[in-house]
Amino acid sequence: MEFETVRLNIPDNSNLILGQSHFIKTVEDLYEAITGIVPNSKFGIAFSEASGPCLIRIEGNDEDLIEAAKKNSLALGCGHTFVILMKDAFPINVLNAIKAVQEVCSIFCATANPVEAVVAVTKQGRGILGVIDGYPPNGVESKEDVAERKELLRKFGYKL
Repeated sequence: MEFETVRLNIPDNSNLILGQSHFIKTVEDLYEAITGIVPNSKFGIAFSEASGPCLIRIEGNDEDLIEAAKKNSLALGCGHTFVILMKDAFPINVLNAIKAVQEVCSIFCATANPVEAVVAVTKQGRGILGVIDGYPPNGVESKEDVAERKELLRKFGYKL
């Protein structure tokens, strides 16, 4: 077995959701989950089949995000995985709906940070072991940092 890291491309002002799923209708169900919660968001989805023709299935409503999701999926080369790239919404808006999709097995990450997937490579194929999401901590937040965090959450509209 070999291991490699795959740097995922997240376009400017976008967020990425990386997950594992198991059925050909994943792209349609993810599309419906996103538009049902945040209909005005822009997004692209790529889902890699792991059997049959083993194609990358693509959907979305933004050509640039669809293309970026497809390229990320090709770079990963891992079956039964999906990449969602979205704008005008945050993963927090859609994660519960995505996790409720019948064929979704797990979510590896939801982020706008630089992210690398740790991929195992065997004779059979490739699989995601985990992700490196962002950077390591620089310390523990101060009272000023707490105040900035609370202000940011209120600016985004997530707190009163």
